[in-house]
Amino acid sequence: MATTPSVHEAPSVSETPAERLPRSFPLRDLAVAPENMRFGEAPDDEIPELAETIFAAGVLQPLTVRPGKKKEKPAMALDGRRRWLALQLLLEAGRIAEDYPVPAFVETDPARQAAAIVLTNTAVPVHVADVIIAIGKMTKAKLTSAVIASALGYAEIDVRRLLALAELHPKALEALRSGRLNLKQARLMARVPSKKEQGEIAEAVLNGFGFQEWRITDRLDAGQVTVRDRRFRLVGAERYGAAGGRLESDLFGERPDVILDPEILQDAWIARAEALSAGLRTEAVQVLVSVAPSQIDDPALEPFGDAYGMGLDAEALSAWDQAQDAAQDAAATLHEQDLSLPEADGAIAALLEAKLAAEVAGEPFREISLVQVFSDGSTGLDVRAFGPPAPVVAPEDDEAGRAGDSDEADEGDGAREPTAIVRRGVISVVPVAVAPTPELEGVNHVLHDVRTDTATRALIRALADDPAVALTALVARLFGVLVLRQNRAKGGGALAIDAETYGRVGVSPIEALDGEIRRRLAERRAAWEASEVSPIGWVDGLAHGEKMALLAELVALSLDLREERTTSVRRSARAEAVEIAALCSADVTLHWTPDAGFLGAHPKPKLFDMLDEMGAGESRAGACKKDELVALVAERAAERGWAPAYLSWAAEPPAEAEVEEEPPAAVAEAVGDDAAEAPLAA
Repeated sequence: MATTPSVHEAPSVSETPAERLPRSFPLRDLAVAPENMRFGEAPDDEIPELAETIFAAGVLQPLTVRPGKKKEKPAMALDGRRRWLALQLLLEAGRIAEDYPVPAFVETDPARQAAAIVLTNTAVPVHVADVIIAIGKMTKAKLTSAVIASALGYAEIDVRRLLALAELHPKALEALRSGRLNLKQARLMARVPSKKEQGEIAEAVLNGFGFQEWRITDRLDAGQVTVRDRRFRLVGAERYGAAGGRLESDLFGERPDVILDPEILQDAWIARAEALSAGLRTEAVQVLVSVAPSQIDDPALEPFGDAYGMGLDAEALSAWDQAQDAAQDAAATLHEQDLSLPEADGAIAALLEAKLAAEVAGEPFREISLVQVFSDGSTGLDVRAFGPPAPVVAPEDDEAGRAGDSDEADEGDGAREPTAIVRRGVISVVPVAVAPTPELEGVNHVLHDVRTDTATRALIRALADDPAVALTALVARLFGVLVLRQNRAKGGGALAIDAETYGRVGVSPIEALDGEIRRRLAERRAAWEASEVSPIGWVDGLAHGEKMALLAELVALSLDLREERTTSVRRSARAEAVEIAALCSADVTLHWTPDAGFLGAHPKPKLFDMLDEMGAGESRAGACKKDELVALVAERAAERGWAPAYLSWAAEPPAEAEVEEEPPAAVAEAVGDDAAEAPLAA
């Protein structure tokens, strides 16, 4: 065991030693210092292997020497005896000459000389890039991985990994040495088979563009099936191997094993899934096994599980809750088990039966005719039941069951009764906001179309600039469509979730409103094309703020509040638009004021009304021609930053409340003037 060197006074911070750089000495000027701890010992059996590695790759670790004294060689090795012996072996064999350059650190300070005798880490560490290059040279010199590992003191698997890195493009090794590339990234690049592509990626890294890891991982993942496949957990390595399946392990141990025979995995999974689900099959129930839930095209079948307990009485609801708890307990028992073992068969079969019972308990008035069994990553298998849909029971109250979006229902004032949704015999009342009554007097169909068209574009701009509100609108729409099943027909809601971009045939976008959003999306499309990845991969790589902004733009451009006729007022959509506009503080004047295209659709009386509303009435306006009046209104609106309120979907102001009588003087004196005036101020 090495002894601890004597303790010396630590130098001050200002006395930082200069950087130590190795010098080169000819071999003939080197010898082992007598104070070396192993001076005079015979060479060990591994010196020949060390000599081979030095001959192939040179001396990677410089020796530590002191200046020679009288009758000594110029450089006496304090550390590096085995390397000197290996060099002597090569010299005796005639493979190197006496002038062979040997790198060495020269220590002149007695304290550092003492440390060099007992410590082996006084030299500057060798960069991993140098080790990689050296191992590559050793391999070219016909040294095996075992010999190199023995000489360097590495595990053989580590040598094999470094050898794989030695095949990297020189620019990649340069980037690794310069710190632009870390070892993990270098290992990932080593998996790229094309040296040319390696060079291109490394060139980009050296030029400061960063390492695009996703380009490599996407390529490696494409078309590969690994042991992370959800089928593999149910099949297991033993069953897969017994069927003749092969696995390929990652050399660096960083990526999952690759399944080389996916068809064998598929056959093994189907065989086991069918065996475990055999108990679900009866004369009346068909069992369909598929890896992923497939689309059932039979229109006579409807899936279970959408009712969420609606229509159940207290007793049936309690039974449904208990069945769900039992299914969850059955699933919990499988989370920590090895699903590939035969011991798990009973628990998996019990889970399938429990989940099927829970679906039946949720809709006991329906019959099951088809059970779909599919793969699940945590429990091995899962089920979904299908059967004929339950008959829709019409409500007794005809007014409650009447659709709220028909022309007849839209007649009347702006107040709207809650919509009644009838599904599976259950009536759910959905409250809606109250939209203001549209101005229809003196407005023909063409003008009404223009107004609602422009108002739609105005709210598109406001919503696109408020991602949080766009998210709210989107989630609310999805909830209404998927859960409440309301406003599913075209025009039923403010958002057209069917992913139809809003537009009007023959009419160009308004540049400052929806035109701005289309421009943003065009730029995003260009960015996606340049990324050369799938849309999902591109969106996943966006920062959260960018994702939210993109969501707002897409949701906003799906808005459709246009009404082509005065008799097609969409009160449901209008009510939603009022709420959305209030949430995102929609104000069309922030981006646009009425222009000639918008104003030209209005008759002259409406244009005069606009001048009066903005306080810009002029005596000369009456003498203007239509086009002159349009230009005047556009000019005054731009000066004042004005636009009709309906373009920002402002809510109808409440009716003025009756003013309370002034409280008696005695009351005011008793409670104080401020308290007496508070109700009036409020």
